[in-house]
Amino acid sequence: MNAGSRSDSTGGGGPATGGPAEAAALVLEDGRVFRGTAYGAVGETLGEAVFCTAMTGYQETLTDPSYHRQIVVATAPQIGNTGWNDEDDESSKIWVAGYAIRDASRIASNWRATGTLQDQLDRQRVVGIAGIDTRALVRHLRTRGSMKAGIFSGAALADTDQLLARVNGQPSMLGADLAQEVSTDALYTIEPVGDPRFTVVAVDLGIKTNTPRMFAERGMRVHVVPSTTSLDQILALNPNGVFLSNGPGDPATQDGAVAITQGVLEKGLPLFGICFGNQILGRAFGRKTYKMKFGHRGINIPVVEKETGRISITAQNHGFALEGEAGEQFDTPFGRAEVSHVCANDGTVEGVRLIDGRAFSVQYHPEAAAGPHDAAYLFDRFAGLMEGA
Repeated sequence: MNAGSRSDSTGGGGPATGGPAEAAALVLEDGRVFRGTAYGAVGETLGEAVFCTAMTGYQETLTDPSYHRQIVVATAPQIGNTGWNDEDDESSKIWVAGYAIRDASRIASNWRATGTLQDQLDRQRVVGIAGIDTRALVRHLRTRGSMKAGIFSGAALADTDQLLARVNGQPSMLGADLAQEVSTDALYTIEPVGDPRFTVVAVDLGIKTNTPRMFAERGMRVHVVPSTTSLDQILALNPNGVFLSNGPGDPATQDGAVAITQGVLEKGLPLFGICFGNQILGRAFGRKTYKMKFGHRGINIPVVEKETGRISITAQNHGFALEGEAGEQFDTPFGRAEVSHVCANDGTVEGVRLIDGRAFSVQYHPEAAAGPHDAAYLFDRFAGLMEGA
């Protein structure tokens, strides 16, 4: 083992099915190593190690495109209890680069389950690791910050120095342009429930399935378009409003999306953004973004809305944020704007808006799949904007 590295023994749990499991190792860029057993596919995967504090909803987490190129560490001690079903995917596939857990449930027990989590990880060739001390791993990431990592099992295992070189040889999440890798290839439409009230163009930067569903429930026809769609193509769809979705990577790379957003604002169309979309709107306003130490990932994060004092418990998944302070107001080419929401835990900017109300965004996920429903009213707010436009 290289100088300065540390190896952690297994933290409990074992293979989800009978029989011996392949040895596996999770290696961090600073040389710390966690050893356990293979979970899901056997092989090698590289990504940024991050942790998610949600106690439920692992299927929605794994299929969230915002986790593209990240190795997700579950803080919940046991994973896999409810198996896998055909209804809760938030996209067409599992997007995480890898999955690290402590105790793999040996059985799946849920009336909706159509299979096990381990089988699904294996089928989609997602390399994971079980039986590690995830509490120690999460404490390490909170102290040192999210970092490059790799999971290795089977024939991919090698001397620690070799594994560490592979880990450190991968590109950083800082400067990563990933939205086009997860975006739809072609326009598709979600029809409204009941009579159509509005038409919304949703720019897919990594959209989750539940988002257009929430729009549709409010009478909105949603045209989901690729991230590379031009402003003219968006306007040709005659939208009543435009939506900017969540997504992975560094928002500083999204000059194209920022330009589209500025064009929409110049046209005066109502605009709503979520997560990555919040950062894009902030950049369109002239604000800067930065990479957080370890980000917000979970379904239990409190956010304060400045105007009302309302506190919502929110679902979040972001490693970048907008610069700004609670209640700060500033000028933009489109009118006066303000920081509208902040995180009650650490003061991170959680929303921005034009003071005239025609454009707003939040850093969290009001569609909350999985998660609390405290912020679902924001979809109604967007409908109100279009109704008054």
